[in-house]
Amino acid sequence: MSGIDEFISGVKKGLPVAIGYLPIAVAFGAVATGSHLSPHEAVLMSAFVFAGASQFMAASMILAGADALQIIIATFFINLRHLVMSMAVHHRMKKAPTPWRAIVSFGITDETFALLTMGNDVEPTPLYAIGLMGIAYAGWVIGTAIGSFGAQIIPSSVGASMTVGLYAMFIGLLVPHARKSWQVTLIAVVSMGLNTLFSSFMSMGWSIVLSTILGATVGVILAK
Repeated sequence: MSGIDEFISGVKKGLPVAIGYLPIAVAFGAVATGSHLSPHEAVLMSAFVFAGASQFMAASMILAGADALQIIIATFFINLRHLVMSMAVHHRMKKAPTPWRAIVSFGITDETFALLTMGNDVEPTPLYAIGLMGIAYAGWVIGTAIGSFGAQIIPSSVGASMTVGLYAMFIGLLVPHARKSWQVTLIAVVSMGLNTLFSSFMSMGWSIVLSTILGATVGVILAK
């Protein structure tokens, strides 16, 4: 398969994610402008951060009057799980040159991570990963632009309802793999249970990080 074919294959794989990102990004754009960010600032945040959960949290903290340091610390913890996901993707792409893996690391989200690491024994090539993540990234940034520049004509109730799509899309990615493998089902159930337990007495960021690490540990044990 040529490099162009690998890239196009990645784009096709990531297109459903990009489509799923659009309404959520539109919602973020509307929320961000409601938090006193300009449309340009909202789009730049999506372009440079590309992390939906932390962007929504940052927007809400800006609206609540939090200072920059508090926002940085909070988003750092909620995004700390990306360190674990990056390590897993780097392991899958160990034959790829380091500069390529560094570029790919920027595009890792929950959904692109799932597509790159679940149900595929073939090592993803750099161009395949760039195509998959690039189309998802485009969907997120374009959706943010639509939501932020069109915030005045989008009802707030519609914008809020769009955020549900993020959870529905991730469930849609997980269920087909869970139906094929009891190990995947067990890892998902254990991770969800741990996250529910931890979130009752610690911050959301730490809860996600710890449940991800322990769930991944269960996966390593089952793989062996």
